[in-house]
Parts: sequence; C-alpha cells; structure tokens
Amino acid sequence: MHTDNTPKLAFTVAEACRSIGIGRSKLYELIAEGRIETRKIGKRTLIPAQSLYALIEAQD
Repeated sequence: MHTDNTPKLAFTVAEACRSIGIGRSKLYELIAEGRIETRKIGKRTLIPAQSLYALIEAQD
C-alpha cells in the first residue's frame, strides 16, 4: 500500500511520463535504447523509480 510518506518503488508508463514530463512515444524510445529499465508484473509494465532517477542524473 502506498501512502504519501512512502516513496513509490515503481511507476506505470503513464505515471513515468507525467513524472519526468515526456510523452509516451519518447518514453518507449528511451526504453528501446536501454536508457530506462522496465519490469513486467503480469500484463503491467512498470518502470522502477531508480531507473527514472538514473536517467535524470545522467542528463546533468
């Protein structure tokens, strides 16, 4: 269960797009390039929070 005080461990594709301010197509492009990791849980594609943090850090 996620509360406001607990950081998220993973984001859905839509949440990841909103979080870093990019479109769905660009997110999938970054995934294809290997710059963002994904995990499949059942049919859901999740993006680990650490993968998004690493992408942002690499842009500095």
